[in-house]
Amino acid sequence: MTNQHYGQFCGLARAAEIVGQRWTLLILRDLSVGPRRYSDLAAGLPGIPTNTLATRLKELEDEGIVERAAPVGAERSVVYGLTPRGQELGPALEALSRWGAGGMRLPREGEIVTTASITAALRVAAGDTVVPADWDTTYNVRVGEVESHVVMRGGAITADPGFVEHADLEITAGPGIRDVLAGTLSAQDAVATGAVELAGDPALFERFAETLRVPYSANLLAPS
Repeated sequence: MTNQHYGQFCGLARAAEIVGQRWTLLILRDLSVGPRRYSDLAAGLPGIPTNTLATRLKELEDEGIVERAAPVGAERSVVYGLTPRGQELGPALEALSRWGAGGMRLPREGEIVTTASITAALRVAAGDTVVPADWDTTYNVRVGEVESHVVMRGGAITADPGFVEHADLEITAGPGIRDVLAGTLSAQDAVATGAVELAGDPALFERFAETLRVPYSANLLAPS
């Protein structure tokens, strides 16, 4: 995969050799959300050089982490997806995402939100939370120009890209949604301050805010 070897018979060292290259973790994040064409990956990773994307995909294929599916039907492009070995990275990617989010409150200049990043963030916020089996609620979430949706059904929470028709609640949010997920901004205050706008029953947003959670790390909240 790379000429960078750490010379240690260690699982962490081997993992770092495979996934520690620039852009690799974000490629894996996007593929964890769902299979992608090369053009989809390039569009969702603005700033990645095309030769870097091609190289990283080839490296990940060689490691048995990513595979490509031949075009079928009307589809004319190769589609990349995670192999079972690649899917094993899911818990590690979520743990890293949760850890990183614990230290971030507002976007830095030039930082954007993508469909894959917000979907992955919502999945991290859902975690392994078990909700009441009688809940059957669908949320559309729009942050900037990107859209995702969350479904609480059958005791579980799922998050996927895109809007769904006839959602029970539509949430349009700015950066303030981060404080809601951290639990430092209540659902009521988020609406009152304009951090989020709702179309639907506000009580469902309280459910959303109480259930999906990515807390800030203690040092971020500590007084300076």
